[in-house]
Amino acid sequence: MFTGLVETTGRIIDLVDLGEQAQLIVAIPFAKELQLGESIAVNGCCLTVSSFTEECATFDLLSQTLKVTSLGKLTCDSLVNLERALLATSRMGGHFVQGHVDDVGAILDLSALGQDHRLMVSLPHSVQQFCIDKGSIAIDGISLTIAELLDDAAVFWITPHTFQHTHLQVSKIGDLVNLEADLLAKYAARFTQASRGKLS
Repeated sequence: MFTGLVETTGRIIDLVDLGEQAQLIVAIPFAKELQLGESIAVNGCCLTVSSFTEECATFDLLSQTLKVTSLGKLTCDSLVNLERALLATSRMGGHFVQGHVDDVGAILDLSALGQDHRLMVSLPHSVQQFCIDKGSIAIDGISLTIAELLDDAAVFWITPHTFQHTHLQVSKIGDLVNLEADLLAKYAARFTQASRGKLS
């Protein structure tokens, strides 16, 4: 479980193609503190540390992960958002993020307006159906509040701190991003659907 408050960024050292699978090697500032089997959110995708050195960590990417996330599109030196799993003693500053990517969207706009940035991201129906104005969503692992919800996209306002401490500082229009809809919204929708099924 994560909060969507990006801890730091890392850089891709290599993405090794293994056919239907892949191996991702990331330079991580806190690599010395890692443990084998630890969960790390890399651009919002919960990955397991399979090996590590004092500077890097290696993750195995399964075919399903490559299919539903944008991780397979990363290249060497790409900047990625990183967050370690939530501790039971930590403050819950963002929202409940599982690191289970629902779908992929694309950056439609990333423009500076004053000190802030306006971010627009396309939303496939699989994610948009769980979104509400002022609701939460994870974009590449960043917990963001929806400022404006459209039929097939959403607009967000990015503060200077978030822009400077995430990969958004180097992102551009057209980049693919991992989307995770709010967990509570998905449960609420599931319960509503089940209730309607019983009544019909």
